Amino acid sequence: MQAVQLGLLGGETPSFDPGFASLARTELAEGAWVDYAPGWVTGHARLFDALATQTRWRIREETIYDRTLPTPRLTASLPEDGPGHPLLEPIRVALSQRYGEPFTRISLALYRDGRDSVAFHGDRVARSLPCALVATLSLGSPRRFQLRPRSGGRSLGWKLGWGDLIVMGGSCQRTWQHAIPKVARAEPRIAVMFRPPWEA
Repeated sequence: MQAVQLGLLGGETPSFDPGFASLARTELAEGAWVDYAPGWVTGHARLFDALATQTRWRIREETIYDRTLPTPRLTASLPEDGPGHPLLEPIRVALSQRYGEPFTRISLALYRDGRDSVAFHGDRVARSLPCALVATLSLGSPRRFQLRPRSGGRSLGWKLGWGDLIVMGGSCQRTWQHAIPKVARAEPRIAVMFRPPWEA
């Protein structure tokens, strides 16, 4: 399979680059790293539409400072909440082969507009592990993805969407935090997250 130039609207048949030709690694402090592959999935609009319409989206609640509030985004898990898409299984296999660890869990987050967000955090279980992998495929309208050292310091950012792939590895979940901040206006975005067996 060859990598295909990303279409302006992403309306072609969904596919991905199993050779990871566009991937580049950023080494971070304290043994953390991030891999970024822009436009890794082509046909992202069709993949977005399939997931948006065939998934049972849920509103989760989280407790913050003794208050229980709905999360400002919708979430789902596959296959519990829907069939997903046939492309997700070969993507999962390709990621597992690339990183030498089985990505067995697939979860989704739907950011409906600019009001939907996620605050700075590390994945709940992964942040207690010495090293952990989380791969995220971004579909739909790009949103700012920010990463900052847990101990404080300058943050980094990527604008993720339109089939971009980002993989956080090493100590990233433990020593860094990531977020999708609120913005004044934004079109919908779906994050497809692939994780090893530990629960996040």
